[in-house]
Amino acid sequence: MESRFKYTSERNVQIVIALLKAHGIHRVIASPGTTNMTFVVSIENDPWFQIWSSVDERSAAYLACGMAAETGEPVVISCTGATASRNYMPGLTEAYYRKLPVLAITSTRGNHKVGHLIDQQIDRRALPNDIAMESVTIPMVKDREDERFCEVEANKAMLALKLNGGGPAHINLYTKYSHDFSVKEIPHVNAIFRHTAFDASLPEIPVGAKVLVFVGAHADFSVRLTDAVDRFCATYDAAVLCDHTSGYRGRYEVHFQLAGAQSQWRFSLAKADLCIHIGEVSGSYCGFSATATWRVSPDGKLRDTFGNLKRVFMMPEEEFFERYSKDGESHAELYRAMTDEVAMLHARLPELPFSNVWMAQHMVDKLPAGCELHLGIYHSLRSWNFFKLPDGIQAKCNVGGFGIDGGVSTMVGASLAHPGKLFVGIFGDLAFFYDMNVIGNRHVGNNVRLLLVNNGKGNEFRNYGHPCHFLGDEADRYVAAAGHYGNKSHRLVKDYATDLGYEYLAAGSKEEFSSVVGRFLTPEVTDKPMLLEVFTETDDESNALEQALNLIVDPRQKVKQAIKNKAKGLLGENGVNLVKRVVKR
Repeated sequence: MESRFKYTSERNVQIVIALLKAHGIHRVIASPGTTNMTFVVSIENDPWFQIWSSVDERSAAYLACGMAAETGEPVVISCTGATASRNYMPGLTEAYYRKLPVLAITSTRGNHKVGHLIDQQIDRRALPNDIAMESVTIPMVKDREDERFCEVEANKAMLALKLNGGGPAHINLYTKYSHDFSVKEIPHVNAIFRHTAFDASLPEIPVGAKVLVFVGAHADFSVRLTDAVDRFCATYDAAVLCDHTSGYRGRYEVHFQLAGAQSQWRFSLAKADLCIHIGEVSGSYCGFSATATWRVSPDGKLRDTFGNLKRVFMMPEEEFFERYSKDGESHAELYRAMTDEVAMLHARLPELPFSNVWMAQHMVDKLPAGCELHLGIYHSLRSWNFFKLPDGIQAKCNVGGFGIDGGVSTMVGASLAHPGKLFVGIFGDLAFFYDMNVIGNRHVGNNVRLLLVNNGKGNEFRNYGHPCHFLGDEADRYVAAAGHYGNKSHRLVKDYATDLGYEYLAAGSKEEFSSVVGRFLTPEVTDKPMLLEVFTETDDESNALEQALNLIVDPRQKVKQAIKNKAKGLLGENGVNLVKRVVKR
């Protein structure tokens, strides 16, 4: 007789079950209990799973060891929330040192109940080092963000079972004891798979797929890696989306920030079927999207930057691109189309107000050949990202921690390693004053050029498009921290810099800037380091950015944005996300 029980309504449990199936895991040893009821009852009527019962959790863990060793396949053990999980430890220790793929799923009412004298609440937030290769928590699901988090974490634990030779893993699974087992079919869940350099074969890139390579912050590319990426792009008619921190200067570089960041027009060419994601944190907040992402990194970590990670390739980047390239192929249609559209946007730039963006526009082609550019977070980086650097010039920015501190010190440290090379830094006033002690360091060389954009505040918080923009002048009090460090004093930095032995230059208008920028960018190493202080105004900075981001107005996009804003006002962010999920299904 068919059971009246199907799958639980608890979405987090559904996700774990679906991913067990996606990863080919079907053997389960279940111990009795209430807290793991939603998981056990859901799988006991699914023919995919083969289940055994064990009252003794210590024995259950060893049963799993024997079964995993015999079959070479993962085995799940499931228990309730009290001391049951403690009894898994001897068997999981055995599994750890024998590299046996045992997955412990311990159910719980939640970490928020730990430490409050509530019955059966065992603290599993910290595990011994040698009982699990990976330990994750799968909370209850309230929205799509929770759902995505649960998917990535569950994938992480299941993939750990075979990583670096294999071993045990742990999932701490939340429950609210739902009595609803009426779900007949589990909705789509995103499974992620890992591939290594040892795999004899790798998955095929679909024929005709539109492929883009997205590069986050990255060390300067070697000749081998550049050649490998270029051959890959020629094979699949791909292009490489970069910003100034990406390190790639090959034949398929598309510097797309100005096009991708447009507010009322969509850069449709930056929408791909497949994204190959390399590098680390990116400072490129632009309109790029893909149906699926393949992450390539030797660390093999699940970095779901775009929310659609499908595969992780744990191998050197050179090996990935070389294995996928095919000799004799030579395509560049997508690259040419994308660069044409980017050039079209640049041609539309009007005469901008005196600002970070205006200075970047008028300096980029005048940078000394072979210099290295260092940019502050975040307005300086964004402003310069609108413009492609000349050949032979690399750029750096502290996008790892993504804070304003340390940028000047980082540039000076780099300059010390190459005293014969010019280093040009562009920093806002808060970033500069935060890190100003380094310019007094006695080791600073004459190869240092600092451009200080002084608008008397964290102007980023006042800029068009920023979440705090609506505050207006009110933001200056605390959010934008206006009025510190001399409040745009024309003497403070000048006296400090000249006393330290710097050549000091200043400008407060386009005309003044044009009269000194040639000296600042002189290609020879001078007898002193230089500091150019430029004074800009809040409204000019914001207006320049607004003009740059609204070069094209697409009526359809304008209407779409208006509808979206109206929906957010009526339904709120969670309501909009719910509607998206319903429509998607």
